Amino acid sequence: MYLSLLKSLNRLSPRAWDFIQLTRIDKPIGIYLLLWPTLWAVWIAGKGAPSLKTVFIFVVGVFLMRASGCVINDFADRKVDGHVKRTEQRPLVSGKISSREALALFAVLVGLSFVLVLFTNPTTVWLSFGGLALAASYPFMKRYTYYPQVVLGAAFSWGMPMAFTAETGELPAAAWLLYIANLLWTVGYDTYYAMVDRDDDLR
Repeated sequence: MYLSLLKSLNRLSPRAWDFIQLTRIDKPIGIYLLLWPTLWAVWIAGKGAPSLKTVFIFVVGVFLMRASGCVINDFADRKVDGHVKRTEQRPLVSGKISSREALALFAVLVGLSFVLVLFTNPTTVWLSFGGLALAASYPFMKRYTYYPQVVLGAAFSWGMPMAFTAETGELPAAAWLLYIANLLWTVGYDTYYAMVDRDDDLR
């Protein structure tokens, strides 16, 4: 039903579908992989009964930041994706969306995410800058390190300490243990996922 609803937008406006593909809204698994661990942290920090405000902020924030991460990733890889079978039809590669439009969308998504964080507390606001730095730098790290999955893991896990500070105002050891555990989990599944492009990478 979810995908059917999205595809109906393609019939109404093919242009809208291009932006849906750019933000990967049509592929919700990425949202789940970011949302699940964030909600673990929200519920643990809230001792099983977190505030509805915190839940709302982090659910919507995950959706927005995952979308922004996909946009900046495609912007960074726009000159490479055309040589990879899995990514050769992405909107930035095909020219359906311009680089300027992608950067503008990234700025809007990040701006909306930051507005949400402003409803938490100063500690969480400061932590959000770290999350933005990780999310924005990950795509470019693929050019400078053989271990970009570690940066992705750090970015995908950053919502966990933020959830603790938003709910409790503190950063206990449990927050960092969850952070490290999820970072390692992310490194594992992203390494497996990357093997799909192995042949193209070797070329």
